[in-house]
Order: sequence, then structure tokens, then C-alpha cells
Amino acid sequence: MDQTFEKRKKVMLDFISDDLYVPMKIKEIAAVLQIPREQRDELKAVLDALVDEGKITLSKRGKYSKGQPVRLKGIFQANARGFGFVCPEDDSGDVYISEEDLSGAFHGDEVEYIITGTPADRRKEGKIVRVLSHNIVRIVGLYERSKGFGFVRPDDQRYVNDIYIPAGKEKGAMTGHKVVVELTSYGEAHMKPEGEVAEIIGHVNDPGTDILSIVMDMGIPTEFPERVLNQAVRVGKEVSEADCAGRKDLRGWTMVTIDGEDAKDLDDAVSLTKEGENYRLGVHVADVANYVQEGSALDREALERGTSVYLADRVIPMLPHKLSNGICSLNAGEDRLALSCIMTIDPRGEIVEHEIAETVIRVDKRMSYNGAAAVLAAEAEGGDCREYPDYAEYAPMLCLMKELADKIRERRGRRGSVNFDFPETKITLDELGRPVEVKPYERNDASKIIEDFMLMANETVAEAYFWLEIPFLYRTHDVPDNEKIRQLSTFINNFGYHLHIRNEVKPKEVQKLLDRISGTPYEAMISRLVLRAMKQAKYTTENTGHFGLAARYYTHFTSPIRRYPDLQIHRIIKEHLRGRMNGERSAHYEEILPKVAAQCSDRERRADEAEREVVKMKKAEYMRDRIGEEYEGVISGVTKWGIYVELPNTVEGLVHVADMRDDHYEFMEETYELTGVHTGRTFKLGQTVRVRVSGADKLQRTVNFDLISEEE
Repeated sequence: MDQTFEKRKKVMLDFISDDLYVPMKIKEIAAVLQIPREQRDELKAVLDALVDEGKITLSKRGKYSKGQPVRLKGIFQANARGFGFVCPEDDSGDVYISEEDLSGAFHGDEVEYIITGTPADRRKEGKIVRVLSHNIVRIVGLYERSKGFGFVRPDDQRYVNDIYIPAGKEKGAMTGHKVVVELTSYGEAHMKPEGEVAEIIGHVNDPGTDILSIVMDMGIPTEFPERVLNQAVRVGKEVSEADCAGRKDLRGWTMVTIDGEDAKDLDDAVSLTKEGENYRLGVHVADVANYVQEGSALDREALERGTSVYLADRVIPMLPHKLSNGICSLNAGEDRLALSCIMTIDPRGEIVEHEIAETVIRVDKRMSYNGAAAVLAAEAEGGDCREYPDYAEYAPMLCLMKELADKIRERRGRRGSVNFDFPETKITLDELGRPVEVKPYERNDASKIIEDFMLMANETVAEAYFWLEIPFLYRTHDVPDNEKIRQLSTFINNFGYHLHIRNEVKPKEVQKLLDRISGTPYEAMISRLVLRAMKQAKYTTENTGHFGLAARYYTHFTSPIRRYPDLQIHRIIKEHLRGRMNGERSAHYEEILPKVAAQCSDRERRADEAEREVVKMKKAEYMRDRIGEEYEGVISGVTKWGIYVELPNTVEGLVHVADMRDDHYEFMEETYELTGVHTGRTFKLGQTVRVRVSGADKLQRTVNFDLISEEE
């Protein structure tokens, strides 16, 4: 058997198909084919590969036989170029489906498929044999009227066909309207999908229509049902003394909120004093559960939304504004109900003791991140902060907060917490919704302080309720996949870096790598590759720890206005504090929490995707007005189809290899480089280049550059 592995598989498959009339064990097959004993392992590898591909079967008694290909289930994800992938139920890796093997599947369909092959060093290939159900019911696109009918061009390029709209089904839509189409037919081999206009979003040129189109395409609700709004009005009454009964009264404590300048839903306040060498830190969180009762219309709507969505021109809240900006917002000078986590912390940043209690509070001052950071900077220089004179009396507390936050951050660093410090993108829009500025938005000292305090409260609450052994929701982050980490380790070796891996990678090793690349040309690129190797954080009912934070216990406790999991665990905490967590209530939470965790994880991913797509679209729109302009950027990605260049303003664009006309460039996979065959000119990650903007497509959310040669 001196043929290649793929040829051996074909020979074996032919033998089994033609000559294997009864199931045989491996030694029987070897005997028939006269394969020597020393080549049995090789034979077994071939047979097992065919079993994995579903082309033959293996019985429990170890006998191989002919068999129908195993039919598997998954969700079909189309590609704009015609082919697609199936995401299997068991998360075993995407399966490539060629255009010829789609069998009429539509993007988002649940399908039944078979494996047809696994080419060496490539993902599995398959064929769709049956569409089980259509998951996509509505599509957003641009309406165009024709003679006697209309059609809609979908915004999402994965829907490769226009949607036919019969006469009378356009609901008043005119050419140029962005619309939501409800599908009535998914089409066949030679027939386009058909639908009817369910809603007109607005004209394509109207301010905000572009962002609203993304929101509606992802199924994110933008309006609250009338019954939900009415209920918010009924429950949103001011705090009375009766409401305060039985609560710890903290209205005499000095506390502040520190948030973004334009924030309106203020769901956490902080207080801090020093007692001897220890610090007493209070994180006081709006008691939203007091107003949103389990099973109410408000609660059902909040669970359906899962999270607030923050976009360039709007916030789509989880709760109506009557609550999120009103009685649930910790507005300065007003009595508010809260759940407080009060922690005593020693000089090493370790928690000595804690108390979790239902409280009534009154915030003394609403501060902004920029204002608090300006005060800290002025104090460090020994002068007054003239820009924010009304913050002056809180300057000592802010300095104490910085002192404690540094200790907390140092403690997290000692245990190996991974710190991805990517600058976010800040996009400024004009009154017509057009981007006028795109720039990096760096976290300042004040935002880092609040982040450190919130992390500490989340860990404290998670650990406390883990040891109480009652049903709970945790925020978990699993250990990265070993294979992805090994691939990353092999790649970074090309740049002189390495990851120390034993049985599995430790967070401290990841942070050591990030520290070593800090300030180098490879920092952004390697940081992104490390991030891609990580698994996605999610909500679970089992406490499996948080890899990125190197935390054994972690949850989301501090944002119940904008995250449903926080609201859910507030209910559990309150029932426990009031002595009501009996067997019946415990069984109730055991039943509902897995569904809540799955739903909230899904809604979080949807919100993240919407936020990313809006940013990409606005970046493309911004660069569309700058075609022909020249910039200096850094190569952030290298592929066989070209190089990606990131500008200082965070915009990333592609220089396509077809537009690199000075030479024929080949992709060096081992080192992630493009090298010219004749000139030897090399483009690699982290390299600085000059580019000219050659194109920007708002609909596809892409930016294209041309390289500027050294002679220009």
C-alpha cells in the first residue's frame, strides 16, 4: 500500500462497495486483500476515515460494512459567492457545501446533510439532502418597482436572489424604499423567492434608515408593545418610605456615579472610604427586580430582548425609558432602591469580608469618565481641575479610588488575568446621520476604575452564591481549544515569540505574551490572533470559571437595566436574602435558568453583531467621501487574496492582490507574508505602508485601498 492516503481510501471504498457482501473485521479484510500485518495500522486509519465520512459503517463488534451515508443535521450558512457551510448540531466544525450540492437550501435553513469527503488539510465537504425547516421568515432590502410587479434586493449578500413581490403585495412601497419582506415562498432551482412587504422602514436616503435596516434585518425589536409601556408607567412610581422598610439605609453614605457623558441609564454607583489600612468599597446597583416582576409583560419583553443594544445613533433599551432612564436610574439627589455589595479590601487588593444587602441610597454626584479622569490628572500634578470645579469636593475620594483600583488590578495581574486593551471606535454623526469623525476611543483612568470595581463585585457575588449551592447564573469563559493554541504558538514562533503550553495553556502565559508584544509592530496583529483563539464567553448554570479573567467565580451582577442575566440573579439574591429560597423556588430556578442562559447568550451575540455591522457600515460611508486621499497604515492581515491595512483612525481596508500590479505576489502561509516572485518585495504583518483610498461600499461594508509605490 504505497499509494497516497486519498487513493488508498478510494481503493478501499471501491472494494467495500463491490466485494464486501458481509461485514468483516479488519484482519479479515487484510487477509482478502493480502495486506501484511505490519500495515494493519495504516489499513485501520483508512477504514476509520471512511467511517468518519459516513461512507461505511463500523459495528460495535468491530466489523466494517457497506452502509448508507449517515444523515446529519445542522444550520446552513450561505455565502454571497454561491456556496455555503453547514454548522453541525454537535459543533464539530463547519462542513463546506458546493453550489451544486445546495439542493435548494436557503440561508438559515435547518438541513439534513451527508459527508461526501474530507480532503487533506481542509474542512469536511458535504451535500444537503433535505431542507427540514426555514428559520428565516423576514428579510430587509431595497424595493424596486417594475412593470406589473416589484422586487427586493436583500441587504444581506448571503441571500443571492432578488425577492419577487407580486402586484398588490408592496404595501405602498416605492422604488428606493428600504422594506421588510415576509417570505411566502423560498424559491426553487429556476424560481426566485417570493414575498410581500410587511413594513416600510424608510427611504434609503432618509437619516437613520441605514442603521434601522441592520437592526430590523437581525430581528431586534425597536418598539415596546403598548401593554409593556403601560406597565412601566404603573410600576415606575417614586420611592416611598414604605418601599424603604426592611432595607439597609445608606442615604448618608457619600457615593457617586461615573459614566459616559451621554449615558442616561445609570445602573451602578460607588462609594469608598478607608478604615485603618483597609478599604470599604460599596458597589450599589439599581434594584430593577423590584419593578420588573417575574412573568410580567415587562419581564417577558426584557427576556426576549436579552440586552440593550448600543449603536452609533441610538440605544435600543431592554426596558422602557420610563424605567431605564427614570426610577431604575440612579439619578443624583433622588432616593433609589438598590442591591449593594459592600466589600472590605486589604492593602493587597484581597477581600477580607463582604455584605450583600437590599438598600436604599441617594447618589450625591453624577460624574463623567472624562471629568473624573481630568480631576485625577490635575491632582497628580498638584493643581485644581478648573474644567470641572464642581467635582473638587470629591477629588480625595477619586484619588482613593485610583489607589484601590491599582491594587485590585495588580491582584488580577498576579493571578494571570488577560488584558486585551483594544481601542474601541468612536463615530460622530451629524444631524443627518452622516459620519463626520471616526477615531479610536481609549479608556481613561476613570473608566478603568469603574471596570475594576464592577469586576470585583461580580466576582464577590459569584463566589458567595456558588458556596450557597443554590441555582444561579454564571458568566463563564472556557479554556481555549488546544489545537487553536498550538496553531497560534507555531505562528508566533515566526516572530520570535512563544507560548509555554503544558497540558493546556494558562491565562498567565497568554498575558505574558501580550506583555512581550506590547509596543512592538506586531502588537495589534498578535493580540487579535490571540483573541480569535479564545472561546466566546457565555452565560451558564454551571460555574466553570472565567479563563480570560483567571477567575474561579464570575457572574454579571452590576447592570440589570441593560442585561437580563443581572436582573435574573437579582431575583435569586433577593429571595435568598428574604429567606424564601425553599425547595419549590429552587426547583423553579433549576428548570428556567438553562433556558435563560441560552437565550441571553444568543441575544448578546445578536447585539454584538449589530453593533459591529453598524460600525463597519459607517466606516465605509466615512471613507467613501475620502476616495483618492492618502494615509499611512499598518498591515493588520495577510491572505492569499491581498493585505489588510489598518489606519490610525481604526478603519481597515483591503489591498487586493489583483491591484498589486508591480509584480506577481504569492502567499507564504508559514510566515503570513506576500512575496513578489520577481522583485522579492515582501509584505508582512505589522509593516507600515502608504495607501490611497480606491473604493468604499456602504452596503457591503468594505473599504479598498491601493498601495502607493515608493516612487510616487
